[in-house]
Amino acid sequence: MSGALPTHPRFVSLEGGEGAGKTTVLNALREALREGGQDVVHTREPGGTPLAEMIRGLLLDPSHEPPAADTELLLMFAARAQHVHETIRPALERGAWVLCDRFTDSSYAYQGGGRGLDAGWIEQLERQVVGLRPGLTLLLDVDVGRGRERTRGRDLAPDRIESERDEFFERVRAVYRARATAEPDRFRVIDASAPAAEVAAEAVRLLRDWMARA
Repeated sequence: MSGALPTHPRFVSLEGGEGAGKTTVLNALREALREGGQDVVHTREPGGTPLAEMIRGLLLDPSHEPPAADTELLLMFAARAQHVHETIRPALERGAWVLCDRFTDSSYAYQGGGRGLDAGWIEQLERQVVGLRPGLTLLLDVDVGRGRERTRGRDLAPDRIESERDEFFERVRAVYRARATAEPDRFRVIDASAPAAEVAAEAVRLLRDWMARA
């Protein structure tokens, strides 16, 4: 499909595989923006609204009937459409910064790379249902083995996607890295194998650099 989707400079997404340390980084970014006097909305996917959080439960709870790959993708986009309509666009329109734990890149990585669904279909849904990309996407990149070792020490009850095999997450990581290479103006890749404080400090530095240029 021709033509790039619109981006918004105050919309920042954080992406990465399991155990990359997104929560620590998002908290550091939020505090950096608030210290600068900015209005900040901190949200996540799937989720970000009451209805989208209900869809999140359907998607991730291992006690539910496992969805087919295409069902999983459509539910992700249903949650995302609600999220954009109810949370993201209103926040951007009032001048707030939006920090989002995952956005559409995660569908390319998890449902496209991990599940093997057609990237062209994902792009079609992105255009018709979402119509927006972050101005800045920070990709926390970490070796699958190291990331999964971190989650084993953290998650007593992994969700349905966290329970996938390493091969699944290798495909996810490959798609993330390919997308970062293809869109260098939007993506910044951070080595998430470093200590958490160093990763967070680098993310804050990249955000401040982005704010100075945006």
